[in-house]
Amino acid sequence: MMRAKRVVPAMLAAIVVLAGGPAIAQETARIGIVAEFSGPFADYGQQIVGGMKTYLKLNGEVFGGKKIELIIRDTTGPAPDVAKRLAQELLTRDNVDILAGFGLTPNALAVAPVSAEAKKPMVIMNAATSIITTRSPYIVRVSHTLPQDTQPMALWAAKNGIKRVFTMVSDFGPGIDAEGAFIKAFKAAGGEIVDSVRTPLSNVDFAPFLQRIKDSKPEAVFVFLPPGNQTIAFIKGYEERGLKQAGIRLIATGDLTDDGVLQAMGEPTLGLITSFHYSAAHDSPENKAFLKAYVETNGTKLRPNFMACAGYDGMAAIAEALKKTGGSVDADKFVAALKGMHFMSPRGPITIDPDTRDIVQTVYIRRVERVDGLLYNIEFDKYPDVKDPGKQN
Repeated sequence: MMRAKRVVPAMLAAIVVLAGGPAIAQETARIGIVAEFSGPFADYGQQIVGGMKTYLKLNGEVFGGKKIELIIRDTTGPAPDVAKRLAQELLTRDNVDILAGFGLTPNALAVAPVSAEAKKPMVIMNAATSIITTRSPYIVRVSHTLPQDTQPMALWAAKNGIKRVFTMVSDFGPGIDAEGAFIKAFKAAGGEIVDSVRTPLSNVDFAPFLQRIKDSKPEAVFVFLPPGNQTIAFIKGYEERGLKQAGIRLIATGDLTDDGVLQAMGEPTLGLITSFHYSAAHDSPENKAFLKAYVETNGTKLRPNFMACAGYDGMAAIAEALKKTGGSVDADKFVAALKGMHFMSPRGPITIDPDTRDIVQTVYIRRVERVDGLLYNIEFDKYPDVKDPGKQN
């Protein structure tokens, strides 16, 4: 189950000042966070802000002479009208300098024209539909896109003897992107798509879809679902409906075996192959430091996931941009400072593409394994320097 109950009341406060008092010595850079802190996607906002707070804990709270102030707003879920209203209020009433967060695509797309009209930087820390960065010249994404994570999975599957695949995706922007990217890359590699189906965004009953997959007798099913209740329900159904026993392999983007809910999925996930840009098991000094600091900072045993990593990296990018601009939050100067930015993330090396303002990163192929009694996504192959295929001809 998603852990909405774990969201502490302070996370939903109108204003969170990360210094414990008013800023006197420095001016502030106010960041308005629009994300999901309650409802079925409550972990999204919690993970993103947890990552941001972790970066500030490790690196201080003043950059380019500006003290960071976070102002948090809860969309309660996929609610474009609410997200747009909250963003407008943050700009007009709270005078924020930067918009950030955005766990879900519909909310990010709704706020994009607000960013463009107000000429305010907007840092995407999860929402993964390819087109988002095209909707405002002031949007920069530090997370991922679904085509970026999906294409390597299609290439890996074709290279490893999988010839016939059924695709099943959630019916909203990221899912449609994932479906298109997988089909294009898999067919180009000589594979066959047996059938495709899209499921409702809030669906948790996969029985009819699982039966349709089983009846089609593919060698594998490729899946994209937003992590949380849906992925837990799908994994349970995949096992109970006998698809595994029928020899139908399950391949997916890493959303399916998200670090935040992987342990709750249990034994049925063992051996599942996914492609993704971050794993809590990533073996690097940066990731080990991040994991340790995340737990210390947030006082929770919730395992940080890819959204926490993107929150951390998003805060890092904002901090570095403020240093470059000398604290200026002028949108043109700020976005120019972000373009081409390169640094070592807990996930590995990342770069902001100066042409698309989207992220370039390594995508890893992982297998769920048990390590010291716990389930982890263990990386065993990788595709370096992957740009968003959705923006390439």
